Amino acid sequence: MASSDKLPTRAENFSEWYVELIQRAKLADYSDVKGCMVIRPNGYAIWENMQRVLDGMFKETGHVNAYFPLLIPEEYLEREKDHVEGFKPQLAVVGYAGGAPLEKGQRYVIRPTSETIINRSFAKWIQSYRDLPMLMNQWANVMRWEMRTRLFLRTTEFLWQEGHTCHETDEQAQEETLRMLDVYRTFAEDYMAMPVLCGQKTESEKFPGAVRTYSIEAMMQDKKALQAGTSHHLGQNFAKMFDTQFQGRDGKQHHAWQTSWGVSTRLIGALILTHSDDAGLVVPPKLADRQVVIIVVGKGDERTKAKEKAFALAADFKTAGLRVSVDDDESKNPGFKYAEYELQGICLRIELGPKDLEKGTCVMVRRDAERDPAGKPKKEFVPLDQAVAHAQSTLDAMQKSLLEKAKAFRAANTFEVNSYDEMKKRADDGFLLAHWNGDAKVEKQIKEETGLTTRNRPFDLKQEPGKCVVTGDPSPGRIVFSKAY
Repeated sequence: MASSDKLPTRAENFSEWYVELIQRAKLADYSDVKGCMVIRPNGYAIWENMQRVLDGMFKETGHVNAYFPLLIPEEYLEREKDHVEGFKPQLAVVGYAGGAPLEKGQRYVIRPTSETIINRSFAKWIQSYRDLPMLMNQWANVMRWEMRTRLFLRTTEFLWQEGHTCHETDEQAQEETLRMLDVYRTFAEDYMAMPVLCGQKTESEKFPGAVRTYSIEAMMQDKKALQAGTSHHLGQNFAKMFDTQFQGRDGKQHHAWQTSWGVSTRLIGALILTHSDDAGLVVPPKLADRQVVIIVVGKGDERTKAKEKAFALAADFKTAGLRVSVDDDESKNPGFKYAEYELQGICLRIELGPKDLEKGTCVMVRRDAERDPAGKPKKEFVPLDQAVAHAQSTLDAMQKSLLEKAKAFRAANTFEVNSYDEMKKRADDGFLLAHWNGDAKVEKQIKEETGLTTRNRPFDLKQEPGKCVVTGDPSPGRIVFSKAY
C-alpha cells in the first residue's frame, strides 16, 4: 500500500479511521437506499461466524429457530402504548399495495422488532402449561428509520437475531432473561475477546414495553460505550395485549410471562472498534473468516516448489481445523500483499519461498504482533514440521491477548467520580462510576449538560450507599455513565 493510501490514524480522526477501514477492508459499503448499507463478503463472513456460534449456543439452551413476517399490521403496535410510543419515530409504514392506498387499519409497519406479531402466534399455539416454556429465536432483518447513521453501528436496516420466550411464572421468565444475558456475555468475551459489563438498565433506558431491561456494555478504543446486546423481561404486558393465555396447573387461565433478547450486526462494529489498529482490521481468531494466509514468494522453478509446499501445508492446516488460503498470485508484489492482508485482518501471515524451503522453515507474522520503530511487525522463523502446531498456539495466544489488552484498556479508563464538577471534567475519559439518586429528571439533566448517559448498573460492581453527584440526595450505589454510540 502506498503511503498516500494509508488509513487515517485513530489519533488523527477516529471517526474517519473507522469508516475508511470498513470500506478499504471491504466489509461494507454505502447504499443508494437512505441509511442502509451493503454488507460485502468480507463483512458477511464475520457475521456468518457470529451466527454459527450464537445459534449453537441458543440451541444448547433449548431454543429453536422460526421465522415470522416482515410486515406487521400497524394496529398490532398500537395495542401496547409504551411500545408504540417508544418506536413511533423509527417506524417505516407501508401505505400502498398493488398501486392503491391502504386505509387506516389496513397499513403495515416494516418490522422494527417482533414482540407484537409473534404474540399473535403464541396466543394460538399456547393452550396449557404443558406447552411451556416456549423458547424461540429468529434470524431476520429489521428496519428502524434513523436520522443519523453509521456503518454497522446504526443503520436503517440491519440484521439481527431476536429471541422470544413464554413461561409459566415470573421467576422462570427472570431466570431466562439473565440466562440469555450471560450467553451474550460469554460470546462477547470468549469469542469477540471483548470484555463487557453485565447489568440492569435504568427505567428511562429500558426497552419500550418491558418490565426490566439488562444489557452488556463494552468500551471502544475512543473510550465511548457501546451497548452490545440486550435481554428484556417483558412481564405479561404483551401477553395481555394479545391474550396469550394458558391453562395452569390449578386449572385456571393465566397470562404467559415473556422475555425477548437480541444482538445485531452492530457486533461487527464493536469488534472493529475494540481491536483494530492504524494498519487496519484486527479480528479475534475464533471469528475470523481466514485465520491463516500462506503467501508464496520467489520466481521461476524454485517458486513452483514453494507453491507445491504451500498447498501441502495448507492441507495440513485444514486437517487441523484451521481456516486457511494460499496466495500464489504473481501479479502483485509481496509488500503490497502484506499490507493488504494486514488491512483485511488476516490473523496469521505465512511467507514461504525458495530460501525458506532450503532452511526447512517458514516466516510467520501475527496480525497483532509488536512493531519496530519503522512500523514493521515482528517475524518468527518456524520449522516447517512444526508450522501447524505453532500456528494453533499462536492463534490461541492472540485470542487471549486481545481480551487481556481490551480489559486493561477498560480498567485504565474507568473512574469513580464523586462530584458533578468532576463528572463534567471527565466526561470524555471513559466509564464513570457515579452515585445517582435514580430520578429520571436528573438522568436527563446529566445527558443534556454533559453528553453522558447511564449505561447499566453492573452486577459485579460492589454497591454502597452514597450521595447523588448532582443533588446530594441518597443514592443506593454507583452506576456507569459514559458517552456512547
